[in-house]
Amino acid sequence: MRARSASAPKFLKLSQIRFPIGAIASIGHRVSGVLLVVSLPLLAFALDRSLRSESEFEALRDLVSEPWRALLLVILVWAAAHHVLAGVRHLLMDIGVGSRLSQARTSAWAAILAAGIIAVAAAVRWLS
Repeated sequence: MRARSASAPKFLKLSQIRFPIGAIASIGHRVSGVLLVVSLPLLAFALDRSLRSESEFEALRDLVSEPWRALLLVILVWAAAHHVLAGVRHLLMDIGVGSRLSQARTSAWAAILAAGIIAVAAAVRWLS
């Protein structure tokens, strides 16, 4: 039997990889940006329709009152909040503000938690 070579390929167990909080915030920033770009035509259409008349606004409000559609709106609120907060975080770090490791971790947690709180607040608002 042959000895295993030091250069033999190693297979990663993806479920065991743990990303640092900064990477999670950065990936969330990218995901939220894609969600916002994809939803932009639909949101522009909804805005146009809602501004036509009061009855059009009421019809649109009734359309998004179903729980699964309201969930989609909450996801879009999260995407907008996270994208703005993480973007400001990245911009500040680019100019050297909060670029130390402990500060970067704290700001990543703050962006993620604040976006979640904003999304939950939107959900509470729409469901009540």
